[in-house]
Amino acid sequence: MARTIVDLRFLFLLVVAIFIFIQMRLFATQSHYAERAAAAEKSENQCVSESQELISQISKQQERIVALEEKRLRHDEERAQLKMLIQDLQKKLELTSSSRGEVPVAAVVVMACNRPDYLERTIESILKYQNSVASKFPLFISQDGTNADVRNKAMSYSDVTYMQHIDLEPVQTERPGEIIAYYKIARHYKWAMDELFNKRNFSRVIILEDDMEIAPDFFEYFEATATLLDTDKTIMAVSSWNDNGQQQFVNDPEALYRSDFFPGLGWMLTKSTWEELSPKWPKAYWDDWVRLKEVHKDQQFIHPEVCRTYNFGEHGSSMGQFFQQYLQTIKLNDVQVNWKSADLSYLKEENFKNKFAKEVSEAKPLQGPDAILKAHNMDVDVRIQYNDQRDFERIARQFGIFEEWKDGIPRTAYKGVVVFRYNKTRRRIFLVSPDSLKQLGL
Repeated sequence: MARTIVDLRFLFLLVVAIFIFIQMRLFATQSHYAERAAAAEKSENQCVSESQELISQISKQQERIVALEEKRLRHDEERAQLKMLIQDLQKKLELTSSSRGEVPVAAVVVMACNRPDYLERTIESILKYQNSVASKFPLFISQDGTNADVRNKAMSYSDVTYMQHIDLEPVQTERPGEIIAYYKIARHYKWAMDELFNKRNFSRVIILEDDMEIAPDFFEYFEATATLLDTDKTIMAVSSWNDNGQQQFVNDPEALYRSDFFPGLGWMLTKSTWEELSPKWPKAYWDDWVRLKEVHKDQQFIHPEVCRTYNFGEHGSSMGQFFQQYLQTIKLNDVQVNWKSADLSYLKEENFKNKFAKEVSEAKPLQGPDAILKAHNMDVDVRIQYNDQRDFERIARQFGIFEEWKDGIPRTAYKGVVVFRYNKTRRRIFLVSPDSLKQLGL
């Protein structure tokens, strides 16, 4: 009996031990699954959070897409309205010209971009003298880009035709560090001249920039030289600018010269000349490109002694280069010359060469290290020979004229000769290259 009781106790303890073991295993299993459930819940919450963030980003992108689409539609609408306005203005211009039965001498285009204050000053200067000859010189503003202030200013003039050049193609410069603006300017010039010569069929175009004032006889000057430009194929363009046109270096408002150096800054060319230039127009630095001998070849340029344009553009893409030293003191002609009765036959190639050669040969030659000092004390025309570019720059610096060369040609030079007046008098100083006399047939 006692043994049986012991066996039952042992069995009871065994059952209790097994029960406790099972409970511990169950607890451990429950803890494990609880941890997994918690990890799963955390992962689920993270996924929900990431999904919400992604949905938020997608929503923002969709809003941007909608906004951009609305902006594109507005731009398309504005572009369509501008196109209709331009076509309407063009029709009015054509009707006005045809009703008067006049063939324009030249279209006048002002190249603009993002300087509304400069543009206003330029247009106001032009309109002072253009109104009376509007049918001969229809006025255009060509804007590069979308500056709203420039567009509004341009469209505020009822008698001016507005053109807009929008070029979204990215600019690829040829060398590191180059200014992108020079590439955009070249593109704009080509587009504007193609527009005026090819689409609007003008026979001549005068190009101005949005930082210029013009002289009272600006239009008469270009009308007088238009026939010469048409008939003398040795002339590539007529300019209203003289690089050495500072007040102290000019005297005669009627004097015109031929030059191997392209002046720019208010110039007229013909459709036939543009047809040659357009296919090979450069990507940038168009004015220096025109100055290359391989471009203008044997052709030359007409420019006045006293400028018919004044450049006030101290601020621009060239960042005021040369402004204070050379441009600020340029004399703008204020004398009304009777160009209608002027005989410009002396500007024909052979006539001018002979006339200029005679003037150079009659000038008193000065030599030696004190030649410049002697020139200041003479009362007659003088000529001083320079040996090379460095020597020319030295002499030019002492007189205060432009020192710059392009492709072997000093600014304003004809046959290597640079001429300017001495201290506002009629006396001239000729700076002559080593082979200038030979080129002049002397």
